[in-house]
Amino acid sequence: MSQTTQSQQRRRRNRRGMTLIEIMVVITILGLIAAAVGVAVIPQLEAARRDTAGLDIKNIQSALKLYYTKKGKYPDTSSGLNALVEAQTLEQLPKDPWGNEYVYLNEGGKPVIISYAADGTAGGEGNDADISSADAAAGKK
Repeated sequence: MSQTTQSQQRRRRNRRGMTLIEIMVVITILGLIAAAVGVAVIPQLEAARRDTAGLDIKNIQSALKLYYTKKGKYPDTSSGLNALVEAQTLEQLPKDPWGNEYVYLNEGGKPVIISYAADGTAGGEGNDADISSADAAAGKK
């Protein structure tokens, strides 16, 4: 074979692109990277939701203090948090990070704000554990 023919064959081999096996290896590597990132990020997402709920509860507590300053009392349980919007101490009622309404209880003049967390029902453990202003006041997380 002449040198020109050999160089033409080399050029054709170099222009072929990626083989199916090379593409499968790249896709496998990308899948492994995505799985590793998912394992690291998902627990952080739940922690961020719980932190956001805690911050919302603190903001609602501030609005309750302002309401108390204006009215001389906290809203009763039946009026709920809507009283804060009516008194213009809150622009609108936030929903918890899971899309549920915050629960307001006022028993004995000590208001409590609760998020029922991921499961949306009272009680629970882990990501389903309730987040309450009473827990925050007691130093629980």
